[in-house]
Amino acid sequence: MKIAIINGPNLNLLGTREPGIYGNSSFENYFEQLKDKFPAIEFQYYQSNIEGELINEIQRTGFTVDGIIINPGGYTHTSVALGDAIAAITTPVVEVHISNIFGREDFRKLSLVSGKSVGVISGLGLKGYELAVVYFMGD
Repeated sequence: MKIAIINGPNLNLLGTREPGIYGNSSFENYFEQLKDKFPAIEFQYYQSNIEGELINEIQRTGFTVDGIIINPGGYTHTSVALGDAIAAITTPVVEVHISNIFGREDFRKLSLVSGKSVGVISGLGLKGYELAVVYFMGD
């Protein structure tokens, strides 16, 4: 099974960015733990702060992997184009947010990606990525 993880803007700063909200671990450290926990899964990881690059990655992987886990970061609330890219591919997508976007500022309660995704995991920290993997595994 192949799963792509695509992270959007500012997620490259995990571990240093607002640790009270996002925790103290870098995503790279967490990604190694995730690979160790699920050795049968072939993971791909991509992060960009640039909307068009995220769309390119969705299109690149969206016909070849078994699942995509996406954390669009701030583009969640602003990018019609990311939602359109997800709608255009055949691979199912789970949207993940480290923080509870519904418990934050009002503008964060709107997701332009959720309606194109098979599900949303929000507010469970980095554990949300693991739960998305379990979903794709069928358990």
